[in-house]
Amino acid sequence: MHADPDADRLERVLRTLGVAYELFPCDPAFADTAQFCSAYGFDPEEAANTIVVVGKSDPRRYAACVVLAPHRLDVNRAVRERLGTRKASFAPADETRALTGMEIGGVTPFGLPPALAIWVDAAVMVRPRVVLGGGSRSWKVIASPGILLRLPNAEVVDGLAGPAGGTARTPAAPR
Repeated sequence: MHADPDADRLERVLRTLGVAYELFPCDPAFADTAQFCSAYGFDPEEAANTIVVVGKSDPRRYAACVVLAPHRLDVNRAVRERLGTRKASFAPADETRALTGMEIGGVTPFGLPPALAIWVDAAVMVRPRVVLGGGSRSWKVIASPGILLRLPNAEVVDGLAGPAGGTARTPAAPR
């Protein structure tokens, strides 16, 4: 165990999953993905961000989406459709904090509220390893993406995100 309560809380959750992982300490000033990868020498293709989204309905609907850092989450179509709402957006920082107890730049899929759906873009699952937020801006989790499948409320979703500058979904082939 660490002298850091954030790391201790994270390790308690990770140990229950039965999958190898590494906790990687980082300077909170470098927690945002681009700065983290640059400062610590990680390939951005290995970094997966956990983004809380909200469907604007009454009551509001939430999900946590895990996508590769160089990809863009398809909020306006894939996420909105999955939430079953007319509008969806990234949850604001204060709403994310209230829902998860975590700060933007450190949100992790590990230890989220049990009712919160976790949608993992299929592209994350083909990486040999991923670097995920660690629940605070001071920690990252490095593991095989298979660790995400150990979460009871996680689901792999094709077309949830796509390369930035491209489209998140491949058009259907003509019939």
